[in-house]
Amino acid sequence: MSAKPFPSPDLAIVIPTYKERENVTELVKRLREVLADVPYEIIFVDDDSPDGTANIIRDLSREDGRIRVLQRIGRRGLSSACVEGALCTSASFVAIMDADLQHDESILPMMLAALLRGEADVVIGSRYVGGGGIGEWDRDRAALSRLATAISHLIVPNTVTDPMSGFFMMSRSLFEQTSRGLSSMGFKLLADFLATAGRQIRVLEVPYQFRNRYSGESKLDSLVAWEFLLLVADKLVGRWIPVRFLSFALVGGIGVAIHLTILALLFHVAEIKFQIAQIAATLVAMVGNFALNNILTYRDARLKGVSWFWGLLTFVMACSVGAFANVGVAGFLYGQNTDWILAALAGIAVGTVWNFTVSSFYAWRVGRK
Repeated sequence: MSAKPFPSPDLAIVIPTYKERENVTELVKRLREVLADVPYEIIFVDDDSPDGTANIIRDLSREDGRIRVLQRIGRRGLSSACVEGALCTSASFVAIMDADLQHDESILPMMLAALLRGEADVVIGSRYVGGGGIGEWDRDRAALSRLATAISHLIVPNTVTDPMSGFFMMSRSLFEQTSRGLSSMGFKLLADFLATAGRQIRVLEVPYQFRNRYSGESKLDSLVAWEFLLLVADKLVGRWIPVRFLSFALVGGIGVAIHLTILALLFHVAEIKFQIAQIAATLVAMVGNFALNNILTYRDARLKGVSWFWGLLTFVMACSVGAFANVGVAGFLYGQNTDWILAALAGIAVGTVWNFTVSSFYAWRVGRK
C-alpha cells in the first residue's frame, strides 16, 4: 500500500531511540492527537536497537508517510542522533524529544506558536520554571540534576533554568547554523547548543511536568556524568585541546599510577632488573589504559565481544612504537643515574601523544570516520 500524500511539514519532531519498541506506537498516537492541526513529520533516529525498534517504526511508516526512521549502524549517542535527524528534514522548525513519553507532548503546539510569533529563538520544555516539575524523582536524582544544572551554567547563561532539558524546539535554519560547532557528546544536546550559539540567543521556557517512563528501562548510567563533564570541558577548553585527548590523558594518569605501582613492586620488592620491570609495568598499564579508554574516551565507538580483544591487539601493536620509546627513554635516563621515578615518567610522556593519535585511528578507528 502506498503512503498517503501529506503537505510539506512545518514541524519535524526528532526522536532518538534505543530499545524503545514498546513506546513508539503510543508516542506516535499521542503526537497525532496534539498535532492534528500542524503539518508535521516524525523522524526517529534509531541506534540499531536489538529489540527491533526500527522495524516497528517502519511498520508505522507504511501506514503514515509522515513517519520516518534513520537507522544508524556502528554509531551510538543521543546527541549525535538528534543532530543527524534534525539535518535530514526540510521542515521549518525542529523539535527534540525522548521516546519514553516522559516529555509532555501536549505543549508542542504552544512551543511552535511561540516561535511563529517570534517570541524566542529557542523554546525549552522546562521542569524548573514556574509550573514545571520533576515528577516522582527521589532526593538523590533531584540533587544530581540540580548539581548538573549548576555546572552547566559554566557554559550557558544562568538565566536558563533547565539547560539540561532534552525537550526543546527551534528553527531548522538556526540549528543548521550552529550544528558544525556542536560537540554532540552524550545526552545533553541543549546545553551543547546554548553554549555554542552564545548569549545572543533568545530563550523561552514553557513549563511541563516530567512523567514516569511509559515502558522499558532508563538508558542513563553512571557514565552519563562523565560524558557531561567532557561536554563542559570541551566548551571551556576544546578550542585549544581536543576533549578526547583530555579524557585520554586523564585515563593515562590512572595508567601512570598503575605503571608506577607495578614498577615499584617488581623493581624494589621483587628486585627484578629495572628494564624488565619497566617492560612489565608498561604492558600492564597499556592493557588497563585500553580497557578504561574503551569505556570512557571512546564510549561512542566502544568495542565489545570479539571486537574488544581484536581492538586490544590492535592497540598494543599500534602503540608498540610508543612503548619502545617509553622503555628506551626510561632505561637511558636511569642508566644516566636519573631517579627511577623521573625516568619512568619521562618514558611515559614520550609515548602519550603518539599513543593517542595512533590508537584513535587504528584501535577505535575514530580518525577514519
